[in-house]
Amino acid sequence: MASPPKKPVEMRQLSTKSKVIGFAAAFLIRLFALTYRWKLEDKAGVSEDPPDFPMIWLFWHNRLFAMPPTYKRYLKSRSGAVMTSASKDGEIVASTIGQFGVSSVRGSSSRGGAKALLEMSSWVEEGYDVAITPDGPRGPRYKLAPGAVKLAQVSGARILPVRIDYSSYWTFKSWDKFRLPRPFCKVTVVIEPCQEVNPDLEGENFEAERGRIESILNPSNEID
Repeated sequence: MASPPKKPVEMRQLSTKSKVIGFAAAFLIRLFALTYRWKLEDKAGVSEDPPDFPMIWLFWHNRLFAMPPTYKRYLKSRSGAVMTSASKDGEIVASTIGQFGVSSVRGSSSRGGAKALLEMSSWVEEGYDVAITPDGPRGPRYKLAPGAVKLAQVSGARILPVRIDYSSYWTFKSWDKFRLPRPFCKVTVVIEPCQEVNPDLEGENFEAERGRIESILNPSNEID
């Protein structure tokens, strides 16, 4: 399967305030990223040999800050969309990632989830990647909601778990204890092997698969 052409990022529907904040946030992310000491552990091999199938990237909500430069450093050949909340905060996230050439699908488990799932499925069907913070937008922190696993079932895309750790960071007083990596810290990016989900799983078997993938994102002694 040939890589699909990049779609233009739609920014016209965003408010002027969100565009301004998004531009400033993207500038800050780029500035901080220049100072980081990056370390990549690509267990999936996708940075050196990009696969010819669409992937569902999963990473925790409080590691969002480092994802745009991670994408640009290691997987810039990929194209796709990120699910963002339908809230005002989600609009700012959509504006910020748009500065990095990434589209957004607005929706969450609490608002517009079914519509967003259908839209993300259509992106996958066209050969694009999609990215989800599976514990967002309200938590519980580090708890994988079933939507991402269901999307893998209905779309046939493989899940790409991405873990990011910082050697030093500030912690926000938010539900996810959002982490802002300090300048000059070490940022470790671990890309786990792609995970295929059986489309026929239901009930307890589905829950077991959800828990298995959650455990990949939550390795022992690495998540607090």
